[in-house]
Amino acid sequence: MVPTSEPRRRGAQSKADTAYAHIKEQIERGAFEPYQRVLAAPIAAELGVSGVPVREAIQRLAAEGLLQIVHNVGARVAVIDDHAYRAGMEALAVLDGTATSLAAGQLGAADIERAEEINGSILSMLDDFDPALFEELNAEFHEVLYSACPNERILELARSEWKKFSSIRGPGAAVDLDRARESAEEHGELLELIRGSAPGAQIEQSARRHVLKSLEARTGHRSRLL
Repeated sequence: MVPTSEPRRRGAQSKADTAYAHIKEQIERGAFEPYQRVLAAPIAAELGVSGVPVREAIQRLAAEGLLQIVHNVGARVAVIDDHAYRAGMEALAVLDGTATSLAAGQLGAADIERAEEINGSILSMLDDFDPALFEELNAEFHEVLYSACPNERILELARSEWKKFSSIRGPGAAVDLDRARESAEEHGELLELIRGSAPGAQIEQSARRHVLKSLEARTGHRSRLL
């Protein structure tokens, strides 16, 4: 029997996935500075793999906007400019507000309980504040609320924007403790609206305002959408 290359392809893909997850986690955790070069060789050595799956992972992350490929430089951590960051966050606010309001009537008791549990985790970690962990929990909280959106296209766009802005470096500072505490309070208010079957427009406004207040806290920019 002639051996096939399928096992090798599966193995290579698995290594690429491992490299992808590793590099992405380092970006999200702030281990790589803005504009810092991301070199395949040291990452490959750290993971005990060849450079091929690492380069594949770098290309995937570049396609997602987390890395930039620069001629004669290579891959580096992507940072979007002030205007693009503001515009993107405003788009996220609109999409998240719409998706959350449409999803509200579809959420069950278990979904709301899960969102409350995540927000409880945010409140619990404020005494030993970890900005990266906050970003992770915050994105997870919103995912629970909007994931039941019945409009598949709006859901796809909202999820894509959340994924991008949970990881990409913008011009503003990282979220601070005061904003994290305020965000957790706003989460609670949003859950109260959903639990009380508030009108969709009210839920949408609350969710949109929540994202825009984070934009203002990070950049000092007060959106006209507030």
